This record gives sequence, C-alpha cells and structure tokens, in this order.
Amino acid sequence: MTTQTPTADAPDATLGDQELEVLRFVAHRAPVTVREVADEWGTPRGRARTTILTMMERLRKKGYLVREGADGEGSFRYSSAVAPQAVLHNLVRDFVQKTLGGSLSPFVAYLADTPDGLSETEVAELKKLVNDMER
Repeated sequence: MTTQTPTADAPDATLGDQELEVLRFVAHRAPVTVREVADEWGTPRGRARTTILTMMERLRKKGYLVREGADGEGSFRYSSAVAPQAVLHNLVRDFVQKTLGGSLSPFVAYLADTPDGLSETEVAELKKLVNDMER
C-alpha cells in the first residue's frame, strides 16, 4: 500500500507500508541511529542494515525525517520532521478519499458492526468529536 500525505503539516510524498513503520519507530525513539533502527526494528523483520539505511534516507529526502550531525563514531541521528499525528491524520484522510470514495458512512457502519464493539471511552471520544464538529 502506498499513501499520499500532502498538507502543510506533512510533506507531499508517498509512504509505503514499511516506510510508515520505520517512521513510527523513529518518531517514538528519536533521536536514533540507523544501527539502532536496524537492530531493534529491522533484524526482527529480516531487514538488513543497508535496507534500513535506504528507507531512512528515502524518508529524509521526502521530508519525513531529519538527520543530525554524526556522533563520535560517525553515526547520524535521525528524528521525525513531522508530527506522528499529522501523518496519521493524512493516512486516514487518504483512506477515506481513495477507499471509501470520500464518504465516512461505510466506516461508521463498520464501527457499528464491529464484533467486539466500541469501548465506552471510544464512544465518548466519537461523541465529543461529533459535538465539536457541530459547533
């Protein structure tokens, strides 16, 4: 899956599934080196350090990551240039536009028919969002 994420808060570039996972990993552990991402995220998924480096540099060139100067060992440290919430917001928007044809009704119907249902907290959050939208 590839996702388009254009807004003022996020770069106008596509994200692949693995890139999104790496971006989330970096955002939660930043600043991190390529080696740290490779050891903690890549190795369990069978990804080589060179693959991780390629993905992180691609994310940097797309504007999703920033790279800080090298440490004493010559390793750069990467951090997210985009708030994770902005990326998530854009992913949801793109899903609604592309997959649901711009209509939230199928998504709401899915939530209503979810076997486990929604928790009281989730229902309260949805009600608050609807109330905020109506204002």
